[in-house]
Amino acid sequence: MSLLLTGATIIDGVSDKAIDDQVMLIRDGRIVAIGRPDDLPVPADAEVIDYRGKFIIPGLMNANVHLLINTFLETLVRYEGRYEDLIVEAAQVALKGGMTTVFDTWGPRRALIEARNKIDQGEAIGSRIRCAGNIIGFDGPFSGDFDGRPGIGSSYFVDRVNATWVENVGRHLMWQTPEAVGEEVRKYIERGIDFVKYGSNEHGATAAGAFLLFSERTQRIIVEEAHRAGLTAQAHASSIEGLRLSIEAGCDIVQHCNMTGPVEIPQETLELISQKDCGAVIFPVTDNGMSILRDTVSDLEWTVWKSSDVNSRNLIESGATILLANDGGILAPEVMREPMIAGTWNGLPEAEALGRLATGHFVWLRAMEEKGMPPMELLRAATRNVAKAYKVDGDLGTLEPGKIADMVILDADPLQGAKNYETIHAVIKDGSLIDLDALPVQPLLTADLPSPLEEEDHYEKFLHHGARMPGCPSCITGAP
Repeated sequence: MSLLLTGATIIDGVSDKAIDDQVMLIRDGRIVAIGRPDDLPVPADAEVIDYRGKFIIPGLMNANVHLLINTFLETLVRYEGRYEDLIVEAAQVALKGGMTTVFDTWGPRRALIEARNKIDQGEAIGSRIRCAGNIIGFDGPFSGDFDGRPGIGSSYFVDRVNATWVENVGRHLMWQTPEAVGEEVRKYIERGIDFVKYGSNEHGATAAGAFLLFSERTQRIIVEEAHRAGLTAQAHASSIEGLRLSIEAGCDIVQHCNMTGPVEIPQETLELISQKDCGAVIFPVTDNGMSILRDTVSDLEWTVWKSSDVNSRNLIESGATILLANDGGILAPEVMREPMIAGTWNGLPEAEALGRLATGHFVWLRAMEEKGMPPMELLRAATRNVAKAYKVDGDLGTLEPGKIADMVILDADPLQGAKNYETIHAVIKDGSLIDLDALPVQPLLTADLPSPLEEEDHYEKFLHHGARMPGCPSCITGAP
């Protein structure tokens, strides 16, 4: 069975301009040919779809998502043994938003791999998943790295959850020699992860992300182990020195490299990023979002966002290879109702909320457009650059004969405005047209809250103003 797409304007991610009135032939999940209508004969078995007036772009990619980010006690208890179902649901939400491939950079390894394989094998629909499992050097969800509140659960359950995330690559590696760390990373790679992510900086637990997690020697050995296995290596960085060390260690990607605390990236480090051709993941906020944050977040957090905005603009000007990413995940509706959420980037209105899995990538594109990123570079940051940084550009990231047929059909020209990425008409993944209206197939975290209990009508609270819970812009909340 073949698929013939006719009449559309194709923006392939390779050419510097769009090409009008093109025909694309797809067979067995891959692009066979692209050309003028008269140049491509129509196979007898081809299903023809006329996309006249539409725009076809490569499938969008996200370089940093967390398909199971809702790691609150009630969620992890309610769905214990079903984490794979939550991850598949999130992958379907991502696909509905035009993201045909996502890279999960922190989560429960075994459940991620099970969901990844189920989608790859056609047993479930969803965005293509590639995953790192745990961040090397980080502790689990119930720890100082994420949510270290005492008494959050029994020690039995807390240890069980943390082990599910951490396995053999947690904070204890900070005590070990570089060679011993390399051996543990090697063992972890053998468990089936797709790439390696480690902490160059801590995750905000003690010093708001300023402390370095691993020495220069240890970082180099972690990167070498990843490269020895043929995998990309990336770092979590949140200070200018953590950023520099990770680049000098040979990382292929640095996550949220515009987040360097209350200080801006020095010019020499900006130049180093470009010279090393390191994939620069940026977490930008729109101008309107910045105005809201200025009035809602703590002074500490505002200094971080203010510097990150300057860094984003400077990284564009430096010529760095920029990747779209947003920490995208799904927070359950009961979590979104918590008062503390309103005081973080997760509490921004939907139109400005970078971290939402369903829509945050659209916010990213509008934010980077505002900061001066040219239209074609925006598209490449969401497609080709991500594929190249993760070394999957032989199959993904552009629309070329021989590549996997992942693409998004838009009603409006994305080169005429980033807002037009939201005009999704259709999504094709692996050469198949996706039924977007059917996604997600089994709503769990995306389901509405149940109806109130009868007893709630009679319930009176005593001096209750809502629990304070951790938020993250990189886990800096300013909360006491």
